[in-house]
Amino acid sequence: MISTRSMGFDHIDIAHAKEIGMAVGHITYDASGVAEFTVMDILMAVRRIKELNIRTMQGDFTLNGMLARQLRGLTVGIVGTGQIGLSVLRDLSGFGCKLCYYNRSENPEADKYAKRMALSELLSNCDLISLHLEYNKDTHHIIDAEAISKMKDGAILVNTSRGGLVDTEAMIAALESGHLASVALDVVENEFDLYYYDCRDKDLSDYYVGRLRGMPNVIFSHHMAYYYREAIWGMVYYSIASMKQFDEGKEVPLRLV
Repeated sequence: MISTRSMGFDHIDIAHAKEIGMAVGHITYDASGVAEFTVMDILMAVRRIKELNIRTMQGDFTLNGMLARQLRGLTVGIVGTGQIGLSVLRDLSGFGCKLCYYNRSENPEADKYAKRMALSELLSNCDLISLHLEYNKDTHHIIDAEAISKMKDGAILVNTSRGGLVDTEAMIAALESGHLASVALDVVENEFDLYYYDCRDKDLSDYYVGRLRGMPNVIFSHHMAYYYREAIWGMVYYSIASMKQFDEGKEVPLRLV
């Protein structure tokens, strides 16, 4: 049996495991902390905190060119309403913004907070879009150049889910052209050679990380939205519990294969 200490399992060849008869399990944890991190990223992007911090650290205390926006009154779209997407909707419902969501199936809980839309409709109507999908062959680059072109001029994109959901080259082009005002990223394509290593002495110029981290309108963290006490406890507990249940011949509730 393989028990991965993560909700995501795109790093495991599920089809091959099924073919050879190997059990695969994953974990769950309280997703509210990831939702809090996402809301923090949303607020930082809306209020242009990275640009503000750069100026402040340089001793430039002028206001010219730093006019920000207010979350209240913006239209926010949540793409994917699993545990985390739904928690983000709940948290945002207190800010007074208009909420929309895209999900392949209807979600009665999400309907309490937001209006369900087709993805293309959500992209064209929202000032800010936050991604909360699993990464697989169907969601790979779901936000590509075509999808980005449908977004409003000056829209904000937030991704605390998986880097492969976004075509990074298309996103960078949209940031450079000004079509996207800013992005907040906890994940990025090709991150696994870098996260979670000390790369201070590594040349990052050939990595998306190296290109993005220097952009003033890119808020960046290294895949750590999940890194809080309650979530880590859940990862360890449920991973061990799944293996113990499997070893004892019991049902494994979090079994994928």
